[in-house]
Amino acid sequence: MITIRTENLTRKFGTLTALDSLNLEVQEGEIFGLVGPDGAGKSTTMRLLTGILDPTEGQAWVYNKHTQRESESLKDHIAYMSQRFGLYEELSVLENINFYADVYGVAKEKRLAAIDRLLGFSGLLPFKERFAGKLSGGMKQKLGLACALIHTPKVLFLDEPTNGVDPVSRRDFWNILYDLLKEKVTIFCSTCYLDEAERCRRVGLLHKGKLLRCDSPEKIKKEYHAKTLEEAFITIINEYEREEPK
Repeated sequence: MITIRTENLTRKFGTLTALDSLNLEVQEGEIFGLVGPDGAGKSTTMRLLTGILDPTEGQAWVYNKHTQRESESLKDHIAYMSQRFGLYEELSVLENINFYADVYGVAKEKRLAAIDRLLGFSGLLPFKERFAGKLSGGMKQKLGLACALIHTPKVLFLDEPTNGVDPVSRRDFWNILYDLLKEKVTIFCSTCYLDEAERCRRVGLLHKGKLLRCDSPEKIKKEYHAKTLEEAFITIINEYEREEPK
């Protein structure tokens, strides 16, 4: 099943084209990684796919919902964890999760089991009474993920979720994501860490709003005779820069 599909998805801000004719398909139950330098259009792509932004041209579907015409019903099936996810530091871990359960309309009789599962899932059970503002960076990211998952979404959008987080917490976070795949959750993740991109089933390289390459990490490295994705992506970007019309 195709969970995410775009057709010539484009977004312009005045004279700046932040995303240029994106054509992409993501399958159910895969981790798809979107990588690229700052300003490449990663966050714009996320906001378009979650219905926060409207495209200038083109269209997109997520979980069989048109992101413009069906944006309200789409919210029931997705979760979006932005770079500045809205945790309330003066609330405890448990209070934050309950707040988002209220926001998503999770029934009282269903949320207790869901909260217990998410606290155990994320390793936050011993810290459920701790104020969010007192958590480490890695624990805050885990709490943000738990809040995003409280309504059991089918598609999870993560915008550079481990940026600035220590290596151990990054590893723990990705272990949680792999566990989600067992539940057939589709994960669309942008990252600035290419070692994380290596963990994805497929990756897309975005540069100046254009998708330059999209395939599995192994196939991309093999095609460009590269030992690492970083080496392959540098080659791809340099080729694009040489051929780009001036």
